[in-house]
Amino acid sequence: MKKIEAIIKPFKLDEVKEALQGIGIQGMTLSEVKGFGRQKGHTELYRGAEYKVDFLPKIQLEVVVSDADAPKVLETIQKAASTGKIGDGKIFVSSVEEVIRIRTGETGSNAI
Repeated sequence: MKKIEAIIKPFKLDEVKEALQGIGIQGMTLSEVKGFGRQKGHTELYRGAEYKVDFLPKIQLEVVVSDADAPKVLETIQKAASTGKIGDGKIFVSSVEEVIRIRTGETGSNAI
């Protein structure tokens, strides 16, 4: 099993969610996060004072899928989240050793 974590622009969330649902992904976890990479933030003006906004709002999407589904999920997220501009985000993939559904006690791929 693979855990896929994607950091995306907030306005791309609906597109990514719908694309993942379209390929049969039923569950995901979302977090509102802030961060920066090459985008490096921007400068804003507030009450006549200029200040630098280093950390920009992002969405962190997490989904655990079978090894067989991982390439399709990665491709789907990449296509749906892309704007072609700096700051589109990143996708991280890691291995998951075990999954346990708390309510039923199911384990492994049955718990996904």
